[in-house]
Amino acid sequence: MNIKSKVEEALKHTTDCLVVGHFEGEKLSPTLSEIDKALKGTVKGIIAAKSFRGKTDETYLLHTYKALPAKSILLIGLGKKKDFTLEKLRRGGGKSATAVRDYGISTFSTLLADNVPEEVTGKDAVTAITEGTLLSLYAFNNYKTDDVKEIKKVKGLTIVTGKPVKGAKEAVIYGTILAESVSYARDLVNHPSNKVTPTYLANEAKKIAKELKLKCAILDKAAMNKMGMGSLLSVAKGSEQEPKFITLQYDGGKKGVAPTVVVGKAVTFDSGGISLKHAKNMDEMKMDMSGGAAAIAAIAAAAKLKLKVNLVSIIPAVENMPSGRASKPGDIVKSMNGKTIEITNTDAEGRLILADALTYAERYKPAAVIDLATLTGAVIVALGHFVTAVLGNDDALIKNIKKAGEASGERVWELPLWEEYDKLLKSDIADIKNSGTGQAGTITGASFLKNFTSKYKWAHLDIAGTAWDVKGNPYLPKGATGVGVRLLIEYLKNI
Repeated sequence: MNIKSKVEEALKHTTDCLVVGHFEGEKLSPTLSEIDKALKGTVKGIIAAKSFRGKTDETYLLHTYKALPAKSILLIGLGKKKDFTLEKLRRGGGKSATAVRDYGISTFSTLLADNVPEEVTGKDAVTAITEGTLLSLYAFNNYKTDDVKEIKKVKGLTIVTGKPVKGAKEAVIYGTILAESVSYARDLVNHPSNKVTPTYLANEAKKIAKELKLKCAILDKAAMNKMGMGSLLSVAKGSEQEPKFITLQYDGGKKGVAPTVVVGKAVTFDSGGISLKHAKNMDEMKMDMSGGAAAIAAIAAAAKLKLKVNLVSIIPAVENMPSGRASKPGDIVKSMNGKTIEITNTDAEGRLILADALTYAERYKPAAVIDLATLTGAVIVALGHFVTAVLGNDDALIKNIKKAGEASGERVWELPLWEEYDKLLKSDIADIKNSGTGQAGTITGASFLKNFTSKYKWAHLDIAGTAWDVKGNPYLPKGATGVGVRLLIEYLKNI
């Protein structure tokens, strides 16, 4: 899709559809007032009739009948002005793009960048509109063969501003790279698990490394065994798919500056192992590699954006399957850092592969380590699908992640990680067990990981509730969301 910015008077701009924002309960903006005059009071009439109020994500299409150079006007609600954030602008951009698509309009223009409070910079507005538009129009049709020609597509968007916006061109490029990176992560997750295996992810990492001149290393089963990754390998035992331990390194910062390390859980399919999951919705367990997808996509985005940071992505990739070779409840394994683990539940497998990956991260002497994992169903019980849980051992790190979450629209909410929870994982026959009593599942999952993070600042993001959307919102279609990519880039940009 082609996106460009242009400086022009709204009433002189020629387009198939012009998107104009309106705040609920507010007077018409000067531009919308001029449009209303040209349309002989139609806009005010619609609002007076309460057919359109300006509520968040609300839309209304008007035909101009040649009263304006624009063939039609799409009103988009931005909600209460006092509640305005860039997230509202992303939603507005996304909602207007899908509305235009559904009306069968292939090119359109938007005035949303001129429709924001003074405290929001034009550059940030252009970035948010670009993000929301591209993210909303994402569709995964790789395996469709019927009715492909009937799928509606939007080919172009012009972001129109009444006066020049400094850095507008760069903002479009930035937002495009960010959205394309999220879409890449979505693709990895949406592909079926008979395509995306640990080997597939390893090959994707190699391709990205070659394209962007990153350092890449892939450890196979023998190398992991030699390094003592007994915890990780215990998960892969039941599968015919070979595990892969993937690392990507981007050196965009000053030489010698400690890197940020991102660890992404990549269970390419999670059957639960011997502790087999229920059949209902098990098809969605291809998404259990969402953390790994985000780790790969985020480092690619950082390189494309030329962020001045040193970054390492670690992706432990396995498939968790039941077989005669699979790990069993009651087995004891030894992790890379020497701790012994009693496996009480083979479906608590993500923490087992992260344990060795977090220990491996020590060799980089990191400034901070952030892991992303679809770790627990308990996080959905606690927080629903609207926010990611964050836990960790460093308050400043968590504060910065929260800040990045608010700015990027990928919000996080902190849960406690107190010592009392450690007792729930105490084993009678090993150092720790991998599953607790059923209480505070998200916290005990992080409590388990804490055993492997004592040598650096660490934050854990449980994305089980946010990695997969069953309903969709204005810029997150159903399926994989690509969560974590925008959050990480915002965090990295800030540091």
